[in-house]
Amino acid sequence: MQTTRIGFLLFIMAIGFPAWSEQPASRVIENGGTGQYSAIMMTEPSLPTHTLFRPANIDKFKGKEALPLIVWGNGACYDSPWEHVNFLNEIASHGFLVIAIGTMPTEKGEQVTERSTSSKLLDAIDWAVAQNKDKKSIYFKKIDTKHIAVAGMSCGGLQALEVAGDPRVSSLVVCNSGIFNDPIRGNAMPMMPQLDKTQLKKIHTPTLYLLGGPSDIAYNNGMNDVEQINHVPVFVGNIDVGHGGTYAQPFGGDYAKVATAWFNWQLKGDKKAGELFTGNPPGLSKFPGWTVDKKNMP
Repeated sequence: MQTTRIGFLLFIMAIGFPAWSEQPASRVIENGGTGQYSAIMMTEPSLPTHTLFRPANIDKFKGKEALPLIVWGNGACYDSPWEHVNFLNEIASHGFLVIAIGTMPTEKGEQVTERSTSSKLLDAIDWAVAQNKDKKSIYFKKIDTKHIAVAGMSCGGLQALEVAGDPRVSSLVVCNSGIFNDPIRGNAMPMMPQLDKTQLKKIHTPTLYLLGGPSDIAYNNGMNDVEQINHVPVFVGNIDVGHGGTYAQPFGGDYAKVATAWFNWQLKGDKKAGELFTGNPPGLSKFPGWTVDKKNMP
């Protein structure tokens, strides 16, 4: 992984300086989302291997108002977030910088189905940290690099779990995913991170699992993860939507509402948003269709 990341950074150094003067490609998704900061999906020339979702106007985001960072791994470990644009854009519209693995989805036609590696999540963090320090960057002092979440869906959830031990990470969100209870089956799946349950010990942050109920192919794996995580706060929410979640629904559906509340709580310190996950019973248990459980949380 380290070799891959070094190669990536050398590539960026080689192409970056002339490319930084280029105008980024961008597109508006669902009129910018429902949050107070109209969002865009875009590609930065200095990070052509990833897709950004962020408020279109970032002028006000500085100092204590800097944008918390969320890095995202896609379903099937695809090298493009085309399955999750509504969901990711909606989160960004609430004042976050979201960087997804892979190239920006096309508006029409065939989407990218090549696979990616977990190291791209760390590449995104490296890039954001460097941009935040670069006086020539539009992101100079506009990214809250003290509050970083790693997240992902299905195979991308395994990617998030693989890098969750990075000390820069503040929170972990695992969607429709979990480490395989049967390692033989897990190891037989091409391109998936080859993890076993000992990986869970590397988690050092509050963790959210979003699962699609018993019909979700990852349900048993995810619930077993939660059962085994006893050293950090962990919350699991289930709604009967299966493995596909609600990502493609308008504005990302219920998953986007719950994930945004989690990020507002964990990355921005919003205690009101945290009420969805705290208390007995937690607020989310009162939402139609949701069942929840938690450990090491108030």
